Amino acid sequence: MKENLGIFVLVWFLLYGTCLGRFVVEKNSLKVTSPESLKGVYECAIGNFGVPQYGGTMVGIAVYPETNQDGCKSFDDDVSFKSKPGGFPIFVLLDRGDCYFTLKAWNAQNAGAAAILVEDDRVETLITMDIPEDEVKQADYLQNISIPATLIRKHFGDQIKNALSSGELVKINLDWRESLPHPDERVEYELWTSSNDECGPKCDSQINFVKDFKGAAQILEKKGYTQFTPHYITWYCPKTFVSSKQCESQCINHGRYCAPDPEQDFSIGYNGKDVVIQNLQQACLFKVAKESGKPWLWWDYVTDFAIRCPMKEKKYTNECANEVIKSLGVDVEQIDKCIGDTDANVDNLVLKAEQEAQIGNGSRGDVTILPTLVINNQQYRGKLAKGAVLKAICSGFKETTEPTICLSEDIETNECLENNGGCWQDRVANITACRDTFRGRVCECPIVEGVKFVGNGYTHCEASGPLRCELNNGGCWKETQDGRTYSACIDDHSKRCECPPGFKGDGVNTCEDIDECKEKLACQCPGCKCKNTWGSYGCSCGGNLFYMREHDTCIGKSVKTQVSWGFIWVVILGLAAAGVGGYALYKYRIRSYMDSEIRAIMAQYMPLDNQGEVPNHLPHGDI
Repeated sequence: MKENLGIFVLVWFLLYGTCLGRFVVEKNSLKVTSPESLKGVYECAIGNFGVPQYGGTMVGIAVYPETNQDGCKSFDDDVSFKSKPGGFPIFVLLDRGDCYFTLKAWNAQNAGAAAILVEDDRVETLITMDIPEDEVKQADYLQNISIPATLIRKHFGDQIKNALSSGELVKINLDWRESLPHPDERVEYELWTSSNDECGPKCDSQINFVKDFKGAAQILEKKGYTQFTPHYITWYCPKTFVSSKQCESQCINHGRYCAPDPEQDFSIGYNGKDVVIQNLQQACLFKVAKESGKPWLWWDYVTDFAIRCPMKEKKYTNECANEVIKSLGVDVEQIDKCIGDTDANVDNLVLKAEQEAQIGNGSRGDVTILPTLVINNQQYRGKLAKGAVLKAICSGFKETTEPTICLSEDIETNECLENNGGCWQDRVANITACRDTFRGRVCECPIVEGVKFVGNGYTHCEASGPLRCELNNGGCWKETQDGRTYSACIDDHSKRCECPPGFKGDGVNTCEDIDECKEKLACQCPGCKCKNTWGSYGCSCGGNLFYMREHDTCIGKSVKTQVSWGFIWVVILGLAAAGVGGYALYKYRIRSYMDSEIRAIMAQYMPLDNQGEVPNHLPHGDI
């Protein structure tokens, strides 16, 4: 009885807190395009299972089955909702009630439906179709529901039924393009989760999602495309019950932060307190990793912890957690400091911030469902699966700014596989302008090996830029014969295709060899013989003559040799004569100069034969 009281206390608070808070029903648009009487746009609520086509649309026709109208039983083999070739997908309209929403979706999917519309059975505001907790442990099909599910109002559902009963075609466009905001080039998203792994298929699917999505999440985070934050839901224990055995086993810090018992049995296994402490440890690891510039380590830790420290193997311990932390190179002491004293009667700053974050703000309602994904401050609806979540995150980027990972095989539309999506393509070079995206195909001239193609993408694309001749020869003519290759591609920014010298043509499809001999364009000198070659020509001279192409003339080979050597000998003899003459002049001028200098010096000390005696002259007044 006391154990049940403890569970009741936590459940009571959860319900009480939810009533005080604000739960937002996430919606998408439903547009009826025919019949005329129903034309218009209607609101509908996105189911919290299946795969909503975030960022995209689906067009189909409504069908209301003649039997099994609530979809609670498997449809007979003779009932098929599969669309025929060339036909529209079928959206099955089902009545609410008698079984869970998920079972209706599963039965309709197995019968070939592309989507289900559930008509409410009462007049009320729209609600979120969720996975009921008491079905989770029994239903193993939940994670295999792959069609979108939506709830519509009763009045609108009745109008569709009336139109169908009158034989009218009800054509519907389900539109999720504005279900999530997409204001800029970065997506901010949160995952509200828990380290508890003993809640059956729901916990298993959550762990599997983290493992599968880890690679994509880390790529997005490392390259700055996204900003991710993990969160953990906790409740507090009312003061009246803080000292009870139930609250003490499920809460820390004197009832401030609590989590339900994993097995909902206080006598076995781990308790809620263990879950709260591990949740706090994961939150602190993210905080420390983010401060060190590596927030993506959270994905590694949560994945490794689930593998190495599961509850089922009795390894869900602090010691095991520390081993995982050390293996990732994160400082355990910093994390312990962040965790603090879980027995102290004080607030824990990390968990206090988590409780405050649970309260909705702006367009985002309170977080009360585990797990919950929030993208650009809007709650995601649908199953947690890599492809579905990646599609939703990609829809949060401003159009045309999506990273490459948004074009991965997991979420591409594959419209380019049929008729190349109606886009331009070069079959020879295997180049196409068709590109699949999660929003549908686009016809956009590609960039291939660094070469940018320009054009409208539908009927025309051509290579542009200085490297264009490296790819498919820039779309110009090119041919090889006799070991020689000629190209009409001009490797510049002109985008021209021009036949090379020796050829004529458009440069794109053809370049024909010019016969220079036939057209009298070469070898016109007397005695010249012309021979045409591919892309060029050759000339020869008769007898012992040599052809000079630049002058288009023939000259004698021997004369050319004699004249050349004669010229060389003249140059040699001329240089020799100049050297001898220069030497003689040099000797004459030096000798004359030296003789005159010597005579001048000797004249100062002795009379020469041709000079008379010079009398002595004394100064006046000397005795």
